[in-house]
Amino acid sequence: MELIDSHAHIDFPQFAEDRETVLDRARLAGVSTLLAIGTGPGPQKLDSALPFAEQHDWIYATVGIHPHEAKEVMQQHLDDLARLAKHPKVIAWGEIGLDYYHDHSPREVQHRVFRDQMDLAQRAKLPIVIHCRDAWPDCLKLLEEVWRPTGLGGILHCFTSTLEDARRGVEMGFLVSFAGNSTYPKTQNLRDVAKELPLEKILIETDAPYLAPQSRRGKRNEPAYVAEVAHMLASVRNLSPDEVAAATSENFRRFFGLVRPATLATRGLKDQG
Repeated sequence: MELIDSHAHIDFPQFAEDRETVLDRARLAGVSTLLAIGTGPGPQKLDSALPFAEQHDWIYATVGIHPHEAKEVMQQHLDDLARLAKHPKVIAWGEIGLDYYHDHSPREVQHRVFRDQMDLAQRAKLPIVIHCRDAWPDCLKLLEEVWRPTGLGGILHCFTSTLEDARRGVEMGFLVSFAGNSTYPKTQNLRDVAKELPLEKILIETDAPYLAPQSRRGKRNEPAYVAEVAHMLASVRNLSPDEVAAATSENFRRFFGLVRPATLATRGLKDQG
């Protein structure tokens, strides 16, 4: 089984003691590619994901500022992001968006920084990775107004809204990504969305170290556990986990223009399940 974890925060301190072991477990579980999210602790560490992408050929990176830290953003940070976005292992800008659940930054500031980063991502010709929590009407409105005309699309990370909202995202060129919370007993609504969307528009992720799947709920999440999201999708779509893993991996590679790693067969990852 080949898997791609389309969203993990491997730079976070939860992995400080055993990060390489965690990455080894991911590889053994069949993870051929990982997208390391580069928002880090905020504007003070904008290159947080790049060292891992530089050290591992199977890891790619994003750059961006999370809406939680929007209030900290100064022009220098935006200039630094524009420079970092030119790194050859940076394939997306994010995670960016709106968060009305925590409201760590004033909403008007979140909007401004979201717009500023979409402008920079357009200039860099990078797709965007969207964080949206309790802000879907405003987020989708901004995306339709500002981002849709670029044609660059992106990923609706850790999707938590309705089928209608997912379809609006797909129409704008976004892939819809499901995380470990889609395995929880009370999130049947997410499984319903995952069942109805076209399979070619779906990705899977961990959002590690957060949102461990139901079997490990309350513990630290890690990229190897993305397999459990594939099993969830398989169960609701009447497919095998291998079929879901193959489809979501191909969706990721197709969207980002990546070739299938030649090392899969030689390392035995292709046939693991």
